[in-house]
Amino acid sequence: MTKLPSTLQLYTSHKQSLFNIILNTPFVFLRITVFSHFTMDERASLPVSLPVPNPTTSYWHTLTPPPLTLSPTHRSTPDLPSRCDTIIIGSGISGAAIAYNLLQSHNTTTTTTTTTSPPNILLLEARTLCSGATGRNGGHTKAASYRTFLSHISSLGLDQAIKIARLEHNNIKAVHSFAKTNNIQCDLFEGDTTDVIYDAAQWDEAKEAVHKMREVFPGDDPVGRYILLGKEELERDYFVHDYDYEGKREEVRGGVRYAAGGLSAYKFVMGLLRSMEGKGLNVQAETGVSEVKRDGEGGGWVVKTGRGEVRAGRVVMATNGYAAGVMPEVFQGVVVPLRGQITAHRPGSKMAKKGCLDTTYSFIYEGGYEYMITRPEGSELEGDVIMGGGLVRGEAEEGLREFGVSDDSGLNQGISEYLRETTARYFGRDWGDDDAEGRIRQEWTGIMGFSPDGFPFVGEVPNQKGLWVSTSFQGHGMVLCWMCADALVKMMRGTEEEELKKWFPDIFRITEERLKKRFKGRLS
Repeated sequence: MTKLPSTLQLYTSHKQSLFNIILNTPFVFLRITVFSHFTMDERASLPVSLPVPNPTTSYWHTLTPPPLTLSPTHRSTPDLPSRCDTIIIGSGISGAAIAYNLLQSHNTTTTTTTTTSPPNILLLEARTLCSGATGRNGGHTKAASYRTFLSHISSLGLDQAIKIARLEHNNIKAVHSFAKTNNIQCDLFEGDTTDVIYDAAQWDEAKEAVHKMREVFPGDDPVGRYILLGKEELERDYFVHDYDYEGKREEVRGGVRYAAGGLSAYKFVMGLLRSMEGKGLNVQAETGVSEVKRDGEGGGWVVKTGRGEVRAGRVVMATNGYAAGVMPEVFQGVVVPLRGQITAHRPGSKMAKKGCLDTTYSFIYEGGYEYMITRPEGSELEGDVIMGGGLVRGEAEEGLREFGVSDDSGLNQGISEYLRETTARYFGRDWGDDDAEGRIRQEWTGIMGFSPDGFPFVGEVPNQKGLWVSTSFQGHGMVLCWMCADALVKMMRGTEEEELKKWFPDIFRITEERLKKRFKGRLS
């Protein structure tokens, strides 16, 4: 999330016997300090597990579900079919959106005179439905495209940088529009977000990037709509302040406001899955996949689960950070899990509008950031503050030990302690006293997926005919997954390549070259 090359760089500090890794993917900027015997190579090589059966309880899973929603343990049929057309592994926003697009693709290509039966799609989920990253995130639909735009121009060229920024914007708008059009009750908030920047260098870079985006997306183009905010305005109207952290004064330098939103991604996906019931989609919760292998008999694929085997012509991996747990021979060291952590805070006594703030937030400082939404007015537990991040400041080795972790059954206590203090720290005198029941309502973790070059993998796996993937979203899935699912299904149809070239970034496509890259802990 800053204007630097998209690489992992390792350099030795002359002041201490430590290594410092700059993890600078296109969507995340973290500085990680590492003891010399503990490298990113080792973290990336850790075996990836399948989803554990006892994860921390996500805040989103505790809220009252909308009427007529699917049960989290829903199974469309008592038993698994022996065969189907397509198997989708994963029930998060990627898996659900891929299923939806496959069904829509069939509907739009079937005429009134044809008698083709609907596609036979099987969707498998290891735990309860939408219990992975989508159901455990921070509730944001926020792109922050300006934070990566200059580096994308530098490394990929202007054309690809434009495609990425426009895809992110269109993804947010498409998700919001779908929720409204289909009456999915997901506590949708449509509005703006505000990035509060405490680092002088990043404030300078932000201003440069905003000016460039205004130049490239001029006039009324919404992709280029950014508003620069000064310190006095931020303190007066956005209730944020300078603060002290570990002996250093962190001063508000400036801010950036732009279009974004928030929602319960869990409710959104559950509503989407329900809309496909009886229309060609067979949903099977608590059906973990232990192996995916070629079918020697029919030329397709065999998917092995604890409830039996299923054969299919096509398999789609929508597994994100767990990809290597399902197919280590393809994805070990290529899609590396990273455990993230979120906290839900009860609003302080002096929070403006009882916590239902006008925008969502990010708080950006040297080497890292936090991201925050507040529960919108009229929603259950309105005013609750959802705060995620803390990886660099809260973890003893600046986040390194959370890489390679695919177990979301526990918390990192250092990150917990840090995140618990963030609201009072950032809002200062505008926070007030904690709620009588305590500041923290809930804490939980979730597993994200990261690639060596920082971009998603979308398409047919090279030399694996019929094996498709849309995965590794760098913690940025809510502004990538929907459009990537659309692109993937167009690829599967094989008839819309020219149309795809107009808007889908080439760097998102899975290739042999990209699969050969690995996370590195030292410069070669």
